[in-house]
Amino acid sequence: MQRITRMAFDSNNPDTIPQLEQYHSLLLLLKPHLTERTFSILATPKLIDNQQYVGWYTDLEGQPLLLDNIVNQSQKDEIIQILQTRLNDIETAINLMPLSNEEQNLVSIWLPKIKSLSNLIYAINDEPVIVNTFQEDVQPVPIVAPTPFWRWWHFLLLALFLVGLLGLLWYLFCPLAKPKIVPAEPASKPVISAPVEEKQPESVPEPATKPQQPEPPLMSEPIAKSEPALTPAPVPKVKNPPNCITKEEIKKNSNPSKMVMIFDNSLSMTVTLNEPPQEVEKYFQYMSYGYGRNMSEQDRINYEKRMTRLPTRLSSSKNVATSSIDKIQQNIDISLVTLTSCPTADVSPFYNYTNRGTLKRKIKRLTPTAAGGGGTPLYSGLQKASQMLDGVKRDDYILIISDGEDNCSRNNICTLANYIASQKPRLKINIVDIAGEHKIHCIANATGGKVYIAQSPKDMIKQMNKAVSSLKINRPTCQ
Repeated sequence: MQRITRMAFDSNNPDTIPQLEQYHSLLLLLKPHLTERTFSILATPKLIDNQQYVGWYTDLEGQPLLLDNIVNQSQKDEIIQILQTRLNDIETAINLMPLSNEEQNLVSIWLPKIKSLSNLIYAINDEPVIVNTFQEDVQPVPIVAPTPFWRWWHFLLLALFLVGLLGLLWYLFCPLAKPKIVPAEPASKPVISAPVEEKQPESVPEPATKPQQPEPPLMSEPIAKSEPALTPAPVPKVKNPPNCITKEEIKKNSNPSKMVMIFDNSLSMTVTLNEPPQEVEKYFQYMSYGYGRNMSEQDRINYEKRMTRLPTRLSSSKNVATSSIDKIQQNIDISLVTLTSCPTADVSPFYNYTNRGTLKRKIKRLTPTAAGGGGTPLYSGLQKASQMLDGVKRDDYILIISDGEDNCSRNNICTLANYIASQKPRLKINIVDIAGEHKIHCIANATGGKVYIAQSPKDMIKQMNKAVSSLKINRPTCQ
């Protein structure tokens, strides 16, 4: 991987780190869905020179040339055409990808920035490479044609007709909507004149008629008794876990601790955890010096499968590391240093609490490679991790997850650990030793840390929890 260019990086600007983190997340999201040729147009950024610069790297080989500096117009047009084709391929792949809401939002933000005219375009053997300037999109804004007048007028009439129809149906069929008809009283009561008595002949009086029974009084409807108002049940008091950290305490701490996780991603991590140490050592000797003459090709294949079957050191370390990240308190930012191959380790920016999902996805996608001969650049990783942390004015932490010592540098890592301890007395280093070979324990001893040996999946969980707990950075947040 060669560096194309470098740009000044303002680590004090609160907007630059999140942008770099999001761009890394975008590259991790796109890479599995693109061909190597299509993905090659996206340069990879890395913080260099004590985070003073961002270096832009590519796997393409050749002399990088700025597209604007190419004089031959036909060559320039051909490179632009290739660039446009690759961008179209990226858009097509995105449309076919199953994306979560978070990933969809990430793509919608960064796809216009990738296509922005403010980016620097380099050509390496006529292959275009985009160096993102993280500036706003400067593409022309598309003009939206106005909607013809008759369209909205037609819909307005239709809407009024539907409203009127609903009102009529409501009036006809809803009993509550019909008004009660009350007979109107006459303006004046009519005058009833008394009838003139006529003399009747005397006759035997008729028996008295049965008196008319009075009409029963109208019964008023019973008045429903109002139910007594229910008093709300008392809200149970939340019992906070012991030693929790309050949100006010988090806000007041303007200089919280930081942590770097050094993760071994070398080829030795592909070995299974289901074989005893002597069998693993024998396997490593086969890898270094060749297999026995009496071993056939099929025997060699079967042996490889047996020694790399799940669970491996790498798969268990990924699971334990990602679960441990959730237990680290919210105000601590975490960076990842990966040991993949010689000569140097890879460094990520710091991830805050809201971006820990991105960090966990980055860990899950780690894959060892034999490129460059592989190797474990632990000396380089420890040196870079210590440079990213303060360790003087605040307590900072490093957690190493590895199965062996450095095999990329001849420098003494114990001497480096003693130097770090003298320069940064508040920097503490814990180690999860997967192989249990006691080769790097001097790092923890020099900085007041501890070593936890884990040689089985159950040990991994137990020892990783101990390693995080002893750093005292796993305080839960109070409710």
